[in-house]
Amino acid sequence: MSNPPEPADPQTALVLDDEPQIGLLVCKVLSMVGIAAKHFADPVAFLTEMQRSQPQLVVLDLALGQSDAIDVIRKLDVLKFRGLVLLISGRDEGTLAEIERIGRSHGLWMLQSLRKPFRATELRNRLQPLARPERPKPGAAASAAESSASARVDLGEALRHNWLEVWYQPKIDLRAGAICGAEALIRARHPVRGLVQPVDLLPPAADPLYRPLSIFLVQRTLADWNVLAKAGDALKLAINVPASVLNAPGFVDVVRRLVPTANFPGLIVEVTEDEIIRDPDWLHEVAMQLRLCNITLSIDDFGSAYASLSRLKDLPFGEIKLDRSFVSNCANDPLKHGLCQTVVDLAHRFGAVACAEGVETADELRSLVALGFDTAQGYLFAKPMPLTQFVEYLANARSRSLPGLGPEETKQMSATA
Repeated sequence: MSNPPEPADPQTALVLDDEPQIGLLVCKVLSMVGIAAKHFADPVAFLTEMQRSQPQLVVLDLALGQSDAIDVIRKLDVLKFRGLVLLISGRDEGTLAEIERIGRSHGLWMLQSLRKPFRATELRNRLQPLARPERPKPGAAASAAESSASARVDLGEALRHNWLEVWYQPKIDLRAGAICGAEALIRARHPVRGLVQPVDLLPPAADPLYRPLSIFLVQRTLADWNVLAKAGDALKLAINVPASVLNAPGFVDVVRRLVPTANFPGLIVEVTEDEIIRDPDWLHEVAMQLRLCNITLSIDDFGSAYASLSRLKDLPFGEIKLDRSFVSNCANDPLKHGLCQTVVDLAHRFGAVACAEGVETADELRSLVALGFDTAQGYLFAKPMPLTQFVEYLANARSRSLPGLGPEETKQMSATA
């Protein structure tokens, strides 16, 4: 039995590609953003190196001679790899998206894939968040924190030192063309590294730190709701809570004590589809308890785990949130378009709201409206933002059309509401 993998090195990457020229190009671009890379054409040699010392990043081709990316993904899961994975291939976007989903189902952090042939600038843009912090100039004093800063920030430390922030991404009512809520998203403000994204903060699934994190998220989100309500925006907010936390003794009691009792439109708790289908029986009980507190259960990342209808029919959910991989390019991809329509019909038959996440283009928006989606969120409308900026965003939205919606489109939506 091999020794457990060493902690991820924040300054290294392993590239597995059976095309030497592509592998060397990737390594060169990685070095330009401050990451030392090593290329492998053979999966066996690559996995041997992975067992010795895990990198921050793995760049992986799909077809690898007598092996493939799925074989490697399974082995990365066994090795408990906790770095980032970037797929590169000349295959179609649908194949890349499907293998991305397979990687996520194995607990891997998957970056957005890159199709061959690609330019060096495209790869550099994918890797920009991984750039090593700038080294101090010769003779300049460097603190211990600066000299040992890693790509990841420890969540426990962030909780202890109050580095955590809650940002908000608006949700849009597609029938009324108006903001109807927002999703609360966690961020950290490190004293040296600055803003830290979830990918560099959140631990693996089922980590015990998710409980204090979830309690912090509930407390802060409901406190922020009071701020929004006083400003005239009593929106329904949504939070992400792992199933392991929902099932923990006493968590519902904590939430029950914090929920406002007057003029509260309710809270949405998003649980990913893969967690729901593992054990829907106990989640049914918790969901009913939450419903009594005016809290709705949402099935997040729907379509990524293939939940059966027999399991869904017994679960009291109020929203299905379609995974962004199905929303992307749904206006031009007949298969995605058909799948989106199926999800809308399914949600409405269950008496639930159909929400599309990851909306980025006007064509996608128009298609989602025509398909009958109730709500949507994505960069087309706004990126996640701190509370103060979100309050300003809401104030501006009252006096003009929403980003991504022209005046005529907003008018048409309002007319059909």
